[in-house]
Amino acid sequence: MIRRVAVIVPAHDESACVVSCLSAVHRALEHAPVPPEHCHVVVVADGCRDGTAPAARSMAAHVVEVPHLGVGAARAVGARRALELAGGAPAGSVWLASTDADTLVPAQWISDQLVHADAGHDAVAGSVEVADWSLRSEGLDVRFGRRFPVADGHGHVHGANLGVRGSAYVDAGGFPGIGSGEDHALVERLTRLGLSVLSPADLPVRTSARRSFRAPDGFGRLLDDLERGAV
Repeated sequence: MIRRVAVIVPAHDESACVVSCLSAVHRALEHAPVPPEHCHVVVVADGCRDGTAPAARSMAAHVVEVPHLGVGAARAVGARRALELAGGAPAGSVWLASTDADTLVPAQWISDQLVHADAGHDAVAGSVEVADWSLRSEGLDVRFGRRFPVADGHGHVHGANLGVRGSAYVDAGGFPGIGSGEDHALVERLTRLGLSVLSPADLPVRTSARRSFRAPDGFGRLLDDLERGAV
């Protein structure tokens, strides 16, 4: 049974949106069936030159400031700190949830993930919805929906909407310290170990379609490629 929860948020110059992100995260933790003292939020300020770190601290997050490592390495740093905050609790009783600073999670985000964890799943890979398509070319929303349909077992992987049991995370070697694609790499490792990764259709998060994205090969690049017809 899950007795500790930590949410990991890598952030590179995200002062404009990190407070909104963390507000949503705290709301989700308030709905979680875990005592507040066993819930933590870890923000990894990844080479930030703006006010991301103080803004995150003002939202009661544990902030780890590092030189610019890239989102994969930053997420790994956050997971390591999250496991430390578990205070020696068995890794199997710790749930590590991951999202992004330009993303808003729903109120039931953690509680629903924990229902799946208690049912025996080792990881939950949710889907993403775009909060505002007006930042992109007309019709991209339709093309995105056709190219990446969401149903139970969808198989999409997003670091902005991922949860994993601490023991499974450790057994899989954690997030690799790469510039992007660390989410896919972790899920592939979990799958190779025969661990249960659930991909539910009913637990999306809302994220940005911004063009000034941070991860070089992340969701923003995917939207760029879809606009160009490259995917």
